Amino acid sequence: MRKYGLIGYPLSHSFSPGYFRNKFDEEQIPDARYDLYPIDKIEDFERIKNMSGLNVTIPYKEAVIPFLDELSPEAREIGAVNTICFKEKSKIGYNTDTYGFEHSLVPLWGVDRPESALVLGTGGAAKAVWFVLDKLGIKYLKVSRSSGDIQYQDIQPENLTATRLIINTTPLGMSPNIESCPELPYDALTKDHILYDLVYNPEKTLFLRHGLSRGATVKNGLEMLRLQAEKSWEIWNLT
Repeated sequence: MRKYGLIGYPLSHSFSPGYFRNKFDEEQIPDARYDLYPIDKIEDFERIKNMSGLNVTIPYKEAVIPFLDELSPEAREIGAVNTICFKEKSKIGYNTDTYGFEHSLVPLWGVDRPESALVLGTGGAAKAVWFVLDKLGIKYLKVSRSSGDIQYQDIQPENLTATRLIINTTPLGMSPNIESCPELPYDALTKDHILYDLVYNPEKTLFLRHGLSRGATVKNGLEMLRLQAEKSWEIWNLT
C-alpha cells in the first residue's frame, strides 16, 4: 500500500484527502491511500513512517526543512516546502505552490498585467507568492503586523489606489473564523482591482466579499490547490 498524506495543524477542513481519494477511485489505483497527520509540533514529523509522499501546510512549510535530506532548487530558493517525496532513504522537499499559484493567477488579467501588488502575510505561503511575482516581473510590498515592507496600520487608501493586485496569504477568514479579514481601507477598492485569496474555505472570504462589493475581480485558492496537488502527484510518481 502506497501511503500519502498531509501534515499541518489544525487539519479539520482539509481539501486534500477527498481530492486524492477521488483521484485514486477515478484512475483505479487500489493500492494508495491519503490521510491527515495533524501534528502539534514539528518534531512529531519524524514519527510518520513508511510514506510515499506528503503535502505540508500551515504552519510547517518552513519548519519542516531541517528534517529533510534534500531540497529541489526552487524549494531551496523559496525557503518553503509543501511537498515531500520519499525516495529510497531520502526525504526530498519541493514547492508546488508556485506552479499552482502562477497558473491560477495569470488568467485573471489577460494582457493587462498589473505592475505592482500587495502581498498580505510573510509566512511560508507568501514566499511562494513572492517567487512567482518576481518571475512575472511584478513589484510588490510585503505586508504584516510586525515586519515586512509595510505594516497593516500604515496602509492608506492611496496604497490601494496605486496597486491593482492584492494577495492574501494569511489564514484570516478561513472557516470557522469567517468574519475575520486583513485590516485594509477597503473603501479604496474599485472595479480595476484584483483580489486573490489563498484561502478556499469558505468559497468567498470576507476579504473577497469586500472586493466583490466594489466590483473587483476576485479569486480564491481552490484552483491553486488543485493544480499544486496534481504537481505533487507528478513528483511522487515520476521522480
